[in-house]
Amino acid sequence: MVNATETEGLARIIVGLGNPGEQFARNRHNVGFMTLEALAREDSSARWSTCMLSRTCRAVISGSPVLLVQPWTYMNNSGKAVHVLLTAMRRAPEDLLVVFDDLNLPFGRIRIRERGSSGGHHGLDSILTIFDTEEIVRVRMGIGEEQVPEDKTGFVLSDFSPERQAELDEMISRAGNAVKCLLSEGVSKTMALFN
Repeated sequence: MVNATETEGLARIIVGLGNPGEQFARNRHNVGFMTLEALAREDSSARWSTCMLSRTCRAVISGSPVLLVQPWTYMNNSGKAVHVLLTAMRRAPEDLLVVFDDLNLPFGRIRIRERGSSGGHHGLDSILTIFDTEEIVRVRMGIGEEQVPEDKTGFVLSDFSPERQAELDEMISRAGNAVKCLLSEGVSKTMALFN
């Protein structure tokens, strides 16, 4: 069940997309999970727990209480976990902020969008489809390379190379800063600063 004290007064529900399990932890497809974990580490009182079909964590970011959510239904069924959670919390999809990888953006690039299609991202598509809306704010994190292999599934499910670690850390930090800016300054200003 959803703990009432965990959901009370939340400014946003921040969903990071990825796949659960140690074998996926460092995959390109899991930068959404990585970003939420980095944000949770900044709040010493933040503790992860399992709630329904997700791993969740209440945290305070930029002075705003938020719920960090990692769906555990695997990427392509992310919408199921998010729907179950929002229904139990009696919250609307407009309360969501989704953070995820984007193969169409160059590695390291951050892009904020207020609405729009999934752009072929199955995790985001699952969420948009189940709520029948494109009006969900998202932070897209570029994982594209100049030479993306033909096997795109294999590519997104592969780990970042050790040589990319510093750049990956920088992208996660910038995505976290974009989330903070969205909470404190709103969408328009954040888009102007990060896009």
